[in-house]
Amino acid sequence: MQTSQNNTISDGSRRFCDQPMQYQESNCWPPIQNVDVGSQGTHPSAETFDQYRTIESSSETSAYPVHNSPSTASFSPNESLVSQPASQSYPSDLQDSSENTSGSSATESYVTHKLRELETAMLGPDSDNLDMYNMSAISGPYQIISEAEKWKFLVEMMSRGDLKEALCTCAQAIANSDMFTVEWLMSELRQMVSVTGEPIQRLGAYMLEGLVARLASSGSSIYKALRCKEPAGADLLSYMHLLYEVCPYFKFGYMSANGAIADAMKDESRVHIIDFQIAQGSQWVTLIQALAAQPGGPPRIRITGIDDSTSAYARGGGLDIVGKRLLKLAESYNVPFEFHSAGVSTSEIQLENLGIQPGEAVAVNFALTLHHLPDESVGTQNHRDRILRLVKTLSPKVVTLVEQESNTNTAPFVARFVETLNYYLAIFESIDVILPREYKERINVEQHCLAREVVNIIACEGAERVERHELLGKWRSRFEMAGFKPYPLSSFVNSTIKTLLENYSEKYTLEERDGALYLGWMNRPLVASCAWR
Repeated sequence: MQTSQNNTISDGSRRFCDQPMQYQESNCWPPIQNVDVGSQGTHPSAETFDQYRTIESSSETSAYPVHNSPSTASFSPNESLVSQPASQSYPSDLQDSSENTSGSSATESYVTHKLRELETAMLGPDSDNLDMYNMSAISGPYQIISEAEKWKFLVEMMSRGDLKEALCTCAQAIANSDMFTVEWLMSELRQMVSVTGEPIQRLGAYMLEGLVARLASSGSSIYKALRCKEPAGADLLSYMHLLYEVCPYFKFGYMSANGAIADAMKDESRVHIIDFQIAQGSQWVTLIQALAAQPGGPPRIRITGIDDSTSAYARGGGLDIVGKRLLKLAESYNVPFEFHSAGVSTSEIQLENLGIQPGEAVAVNFALTLHHLPDESVGTQNHRDRILRLVKTLSPKVVTLVEQESNTNTAPFVARFVETLNYYLAIFESIDVILPREYKERINVEQHCLAREVVNIIACEGAERVERHELLGKWRSRFEMAGFKPYPLSSFVNSTIKTLLENYSEKYTLEERDGALYLGWMNRPLVASCAWR
């Protein structure tokens, strides 16, 4: 895994948050050093994205009421994570937390009360190097150093104003059940984050939300509430579609997959594409156009769209909406087209759901979906490998994979927190290049499409944690175990993607390695695309 560029400070110490693989192995408070926030992108003129101005915020999902409590974070579109400047606890005023690792009943009651306040504010009254992430050596870090030394370290850390370092330290304190430290750090962090600020401040708001939700066991509820809702109006783009436009690695991952499918199907008269997460079907617009223009006329295309009922919220309706949109598009290009809907969760897919017909050339598309499937680390049923074995029985001509290049599946909490911080910070930094910070559409994109993932990764465990990313090396092992062999990507499509990337920013990167395409921001790969047969 490639992480952010290593940084050093004057004493040459390596910085904690940029190196998730390395941790202190002593039983004392880990000496977390400063972390470089990273460079910022430039902003284009406001006209660049005037086409998105009509997207309106959803009043019931884009704003949270403000509570006048120093321990209650509240979110609003204008200055999220609103913090009330009430008096703060100073370290010397706090009791010895070594005597309260589990918390006294009074402290537990206070913390629980404040966290429940936050949950109500957010939701309303109805509210494979994974083994290298071994964090067992730093459990119970307060048994050696004194409380005075610990608080001196904390005060000095906060005086540096390094938000990444403070967030990582708060996660470390949660992992060690030091609730006095957690509460003090959270009150400080609330004054450092904002959804209208720098990328690290905006991401920090959602990382902090995830930490609070972890303590309140409300992460699953927040994840369900922050769905990528499509704004009212038939012609308006969804937040997710806008995210794909401003973050080209997602869109170009789709383009790479389409190139592999078009190449595999160039001589076929009947094509059956099975999309394991059809969403709004936007990936297939360019492929239908490309197949319509091929020599000898277009093939007969049938698309099986798989998506569970919860995604209807993001589409504004069921799978029939996707079928009608694609049918209308195909008719405009004189392409024979048929849509087959499979409204079922991917983990529950069986052969009979796929509508296989004889004489069809099958292409299977896994775009940003396999990481939602639980594997052997979650329960007795390994749905990731089961689905791949099922697909192999179809004898597909090509299987495409597009996945986030991140490692959050089986990593322990603190390592997962650091990985999430570094990964999503790169995304938030890249958004700054395209969408000016004052655009409320940017807030909606980050809140509904990115914050929900961040909260789920940080706050949830077990079956409730559905955002479980793996590095391409792990996916490659799974495909090979299922009997697949690599399918070469289109060099023409890859060169086209490289040219198009130059229209965004020189900080976007594209690398072809071991038969896969890695798209990223600066030196951090964010999305990997490859194909199999």
